[in-house]
Amino acid sequence: MKNKQPLFGPSSVSDRFYAEGGKSTVDAMPWVAALGLDAFEYSFGRGVNLGEETARAIGAAALANKITLSVHGPYYINLNNTTPEKIATNLEWFKKACTAAQWMGADRIVFHPGSGRGDREGAQAVAEKNLLYFLGILRDEGLMEGISLCPETMGKKNQLGNLEEVLALCLLDKAVLPCIDFGHLHAAEQGAIETDEAAYDVLDKMEKTLGKTRCRDFHMHFSPIEFGNAGEIRHRKFGEGYGPDFLPVARAVKAKAWTPRILCESQGTQADDAVEMKAIWEELKN
Repeated sequence: MKNKQPLFGPSSVSDRFYAEGGKSTVDAMPWVAALGLDAFEYSFGRGVNLGEETARAIGAAALANKITLSVHGPYYINLNNTTPEKIATNLEWFKKACTAAQWMGADRIVFHPGSGRGDREGAQAVAEKNLLYFLGILRDEGLMEGISLCPETMGKKNQLGNLEEVLALCLLDKAVLPCIDFGHLHAAEQGAIETDEAAYDVLDKMEKTLGKTRCRDFHMHFSPIEFGNAGEIRHRKFGEGYGPDFLPVARAVKAKAWTPRILCESQGTQADDAVEMKAIWEELKN
């Protein structure tokens, strides 16, 4: 069923949850819902080390609190590999992430496309070949049921994952959905997302490439980003003076009448900043 409004939530558990006595991700689901949020992204960034019992408990708590779940795959994933051993290792990371996502009832797996050093076009070609290979095996093993893989736009110039590269990966298969990180785009392009027009242009390129139907409920990451000449340095918090600003992005989404799933990746304040983003959206809507 299509969302009538964008979904908002934090990526991982924020510092305030623990400061208020929170202990587990299971307990975080009602806490997130009490803030008026309706999405949550669980991170497997350092590896998939979650047991089935705990994963199912998280999923049950999310369902009970009307929280839509996604997961972030291991940061180690790199589609730009040509050696059989490394390809096999990357496939295993995808398998584990898909298995845990299914236990939890999460329907999207965000991942970083990998290294873009050297021959950029060659790296993209290798990444596309490997992703198609992985998709075939994941489907054969029943691990893609109800799952979309979401390659993320990246914030460093030496990483695969500019907007065009992510959209090209999405063209390979309808089970591949873009994760557009506006903070990363802003950092990689040296402060590019500062106006309504710049944000709208990103969405317009998506629509022209993938079509409105696939873009309507796309996956979004958002946070302010500190950057230098090479791109992203670190994620920051709202109110620290770093861009991009969410308002131009919100206006662009509203102009398209799209309903993305918006996960906040602010450093430590992701839940509070997600609440602020939702408030900005509600003000625009009204």
